[in-house]
Amino acid sequence: MCFVKTISDGGKGLSLSPILERFNSLRLAGKKDTVSVIEYELLEAATNNFQESNVIGEGGRGHVYKARFNEKLLAAVKRIDDAGHDAEREFNNEVNWLTKIRHQNIISLLGYCIHAETRFLVYEMMQNGSLEKQLHGPTHGSNLTWHLRMKIAVDVARGLEYLHEHCNHPVVHRDLKSSNILLDSSFNAKLSDFGLSVTAGTQSRNVKISGTLGYVAPEYLLEGKLTDKSDVYAFGVVLLELLMGRRPVEKMSPTQCQSMVTWAMPQLTDRSKLPNIVDPVIRDTMDLKHLYQVAAVAVLCIQPEPSYRPLITDVLHSLIPLVPTDLGGSLRVT
Repeated sequence: MCFVKTISDGGKGLSLSPILERFNSLRLAGKKDTVSVIEYELLEAATNNFQESNVIGEGGRGHVYKARFNEKLLAAVKRIDDAGHDAEREFNNEVNWLTKIRHQNIISLLGYCIHAETRFLVYEMMQNGSLEKQLHGPTHGSNLTWHLRMKIAVDVARGLEYLHEHCNHPVVHRDLKSSNILLDSSFNAKLSDFGLSVTAGTQSRNVKISGTLGYVAPEYLLEGKLTDKSDVYAFGVVLLELLMGRRPVEKMSPTQCQSMVTWAMPQLTDRSKLPNIVDPVIRDTMDLKHLYQVAAVAVLCIQPEPSYRPLITDVLHSLIPLVPTDLGGSLRVT
């Protein structure tokens, strides 16, 4: 039996039933180029009037809320309070991409809403939050075993491979980072935040550099050159985060920051030093040969020269053998 919550709006009853039916029919049909426009009152009811206790995350432009539409359907609502041109462009870009893209490792957009100057995006719920929160939050990565970390890396590579190789025109994510990798209840990883994504090859030289310090490829930062290899660089940084449990840029003093890539590079290629820089949470829990292989992949991905970086497809095929079969890889664990 479907539980339907009705809220009163000046005597007019608003039922959640039609919107739930729309969600379900879209998901079952797997329709592309379709996304629900959701009434503001429904979002208000589902988030308990955007109550602070329902905040599950914070983005650069607003909060993310847990929304309960009924006892079966939980969703995440991103509220964008920024009314500037950049925020509007990113919102439209996100809706545009996520209505076209459907993949198991890319977040599903269930709907959106524009209410006065505030915009809302409604996504599937990802119970384990972001990879950033798992690695650098209160648990400091203790929920993530070596095999789970490798599974997350493979999931992210699969999502990127879909964008780079299987979309009609290749898509560059442009803001891949641990806070934009979301994890469901089984730690399946999905790429999120497509506000900055572009079709490969459409980047003009005059476009403002966008992205996050520590993840931005050097050729993009210095020359404005953006290709799929820019995403591969960011993937290499995420792989190092999974390996070492460190942030891409760490503050050493009020005026000094240290880049993880610069610090790690000499040690990644030295087999005697490599085990010492691994996150203590997973240290000594993996086959050393597997550790050397992951470090070698990371080193290739973060090469300063983009032509030396591998395609994401090659990265994916290097990592699949390190993930157990029950987690979506090809490794048989005895």
